[in-house]
Amino acid sequence: MSDEPAFYGHLTFNAPLSDGRADAIAARLAAAAPATVLDVGCGWGELLLRVLAAAPGARGTGVDTDDRVLARGRDAAVDRGLVGRVAFDDIAGRDLSEPADLVMCVGSTHAFGDTPDALAALQKLVRPGGRLLFGDGIWQERGPVDRDLVWDDVLAQPDLGGLVDLAVDTGFRPLWVEAADADEWDAFESGFLADSEEWLMTHADHPDAPKIRAQADEHRRRWLHGYRNGLGFGYLTLGVPVG
Repeated sequence: MSDEPAFYGHLTFNAPLSDGRADAIAARLAAAAPATVLDVGCGWGELLLRVLAAAPGARGTGVDTDDRVLARGRDAAVDRGLVGRVAFDDIAGRDLSEPADLVMCVGSTHAFGDTPDALAALQKLVRPGGRLLFGDGIWQERGPVDRDLVWDDVLAQPDLGGLVDLAVDTGFRPLWVEAADADEWDAFESGFLADSEEWLMTHADHPDAPKIRAQADEHRRRWLHGYRNGLGFGYLTLGVPVG
């Protein structure tokens, strides 16, 4: 029995992303036959591994700055027989310079600053004719929202159309535009909180339980009563034209 909650133990992806959408994205990206794939802020690289499985001629690199998630990615690569085709390296996004045929950056805009900064930096990492999968938060109110429970930087995010406009202004062409649905968001938030809630079920008297319980309750309050009807997540497949 662990003395602390699991670390992303109940999530397949660290983003609101279903298996079905992930597999469709991987197949679409693999259809372009990339030889090199770079995943910036890869976490444990689940989507990267699915792309490599769908594109047997590709080699991939996932970069992140958290050794815990990188170790999980390496273990998964062993389990799936992808050792020798993928590397997981402790490198910050700002330190990258070698371009790839396919670059992925899902939920890691912060590695470069804000969204425009990230798009500008990522464009330099995509070879002409290549593609970028860019996943980022959007704000589109679909129902009641208590704005007092939503962080200011979240409220300032563009809607899906605005995110696409930023990409086009940077020089990308939008090849495919989609967004996470409500079920994907609920599964993501529930999975994120499950680490704490499952631990609390068997550690109610642990010295850290009051702090962990309070953090979970605050997160749930902000989610269900604050941003649930406003925060979204866009997945853009972007192309860098040749010439």
